[in-house]
Amino acid sequence: MRAAVVTDFGMPLQVHDLQLPTPGYGEALVKLETSGVCHTDLHAAHGDWPVKPQPPFVPGHEGYGTVVALGEGVVDLAVGDKVGNAWLWSACGRCEYCRTGWETLCESQRNGGYSVNGSFGTYMLVNADYAARIPDGADPLEIAPILCAGVTVYKGLKVTDTRPGQWVAISGIGGLGHIAVQYARAMGLRVVAIDVDDAKLALATRLGAEVAINARTTDVVESVQQATGGVHGVLVTAVHPQAFGQAIALARRGGTIVFNGLPPGDFPAPIFDIVLKGLTIRGSIVGTRQDMAEALDFYARGLIKPTVTSARLDEINDVFARMEHGQIDGRIVIDYRNA
Repeated sequence: MRAAVVTDFGMPLQVHDLQLPTPGYGEALVKLETSGVCHTDLHAAHGDWPVKPQPPFVPGHEGYGTVVALGEGVVDLAVGDKVGNAWLWSACGRCEYCRTGWETLCESQRNGGYSVNGSFGTYMLVNADYAARIPDGADPLEIAPILCAGVTVYKGLKVTDTRPGQWVAISGIGGLGHIAVQYARAMGLRVVAIDVDDAKLALATRLGAEVAINARTTDVVESVQQATGGVHGVLVTAVHPQAFGQAIALARRGGTIVFNGLPPGDFPAPIFDIVLKGLTIRGSIVGTRQDMAEALDFYARGLIKPTVTSARLDEINDVFARMEHGQIDGRIVIDYRNA
């Protein structure tokens, strides 16, 4: 199989042949058709986070393809089924978090493209219990971002505790944010889109945002207050630390702020404002298998359409360079079908 491999942190990925993996107990081998490229993959390749993957490894957790072989113990997948991998590659299924529907907090979880080789290759292994079941008729390029960007922002919006008709601000209209605008609209929310790129804001407007604000040229807090009186929820997908502190000023009293983005370092947290306004601040990482099923259902019903551009596997280092410089609209998806 052909794969892009992180051999050392901060170095270009090496694209070369690897031995085809054999599915173990409860696993399936998948021949990939596409794989989205997530900002997390870039963080993984750079070793940015405190808990680091161990090179060499294959990144990627937005892979879509066809099951071609099954390991022992697999009872609910068949050869020929369409599945995807995800950041939550598996969890223990026994701990308090797994038992109470918070498997994404399991301390024994394994993560696709991080602690388990992922989808930056022509084949991948999936855990049959955790692999996403892909709805019939899915577009191979469009479906890939739903497997991480889609489920991540869908869950993030759910835990803002906003209700139909209320305002939500989405900070950062990139690979996650442009999909978040669509989920928010499909959930009946009114959307404020915030970014520093007019083209991305124009995309957000086309997707249904009622208010679009360029944070580079406009006083974001004043503009949001004038337009909405303060939003009920804030979803931060941006990776600039300023967006996190700014979110506190955007929220009205009793509002909820949810962090999806993972910039390096900390953010300023004015305790007085948080207490006085009765704000809730929470982190949200990807989603459970149920969240995934719900996120995929929104797509299957035609309510979500990611903006995608295809690339070849051997272009992965160029894709990462563009990602670092904020030069990607929507999501880039690796296409293996004509390799």
